[in-house]
Amino acid sequence: MNHYLYRCGASLLLGGLLVSTQVQAQEFRIGFVSTDRIFKEASTAKAAQGKLEQEFSKREKDLVDLQATLKSLADKFEREAPTLPEGQRASRQKQLVDQDREFQRKRREFQEDLNSRKNEELQQVLERANKVVKLVAESEKYDLVLQEAVYVNPKHDITDKVIKALNTGAGK
Repeated sequence: MNHYLYRCGASLLLGGLLVSTQVQAQEFRIGFVSTDRIFKEASTAKAAQGKLEQEFSKREKDLVDLQATLKSLADKFEREAPTLPEGQRASRQKQLVDQDREFQRKRREFQEDLNSRKNEELQQVLERANKVVKLVAESEKYDLVLQEAVYVNPKHDITDKVIKALNTGAGK
């Protein structure tokens, strides 16, 4: 009899734990946020992109102009090279190589500066976005919000809510 009561009690306890676990599992809320979409669609990201374009547009135009000038000089040299005296041809060729090297240096510096500033701006956007994600998660009672995943069921994607909150100025 004692053994029977023990088995019944254990079964009831186990059954109660299963029901309790199922209830808790149903209450666990997961959300997903696409940082790529935030960087493309949020007004703060678009403003950062505009700021970068304004900041770097003159340098970029100067590089494009310099590249066009170098190409024009190289084309002219190739046309005239066969008729130039050896000394003049070597001198102009060295001058073109030096100018190209200077252009390549300026282009690398431009790219490095642009990448550095872009990372700074995107970091600020990401920090604001993370604040908004936290606000949305807390207000809508999410237990977990992921930013990277192999697959996400669209019902768990809260990116639109985060972008909308970012665009209305939340998380400042």
